[in-house]
Amino acid sequence: MIKWAIIFAVIGLIAGALGFSGLAGAAMGIAQVLFWVAFGFAVILLVLGLTLFKANK
Repeated sequence: MIKWAIIFAVIGLIAGALGFSGLAGAAMGIAQVLFWVAFGFAVILLVLGLTLFKANK
C-alpha cells in the first residue's frame, strides 16, 4: 500500500510541476489517504506483535 502511496505522490508532484492542478490535487489526496491507512495498519500490527502474539508463544 505504501508503494501505491508513493506512486500517487510522484504523479501528483509531476502533475503539479506541469500545471495540472486538478489531477495533482487528486493524486496527492489519494497518496495521503493510502499513506495514513498503511501507517495505521503498521501501528496496529506492531502493537499486536508486541502484546497479543507474543503472549501466545
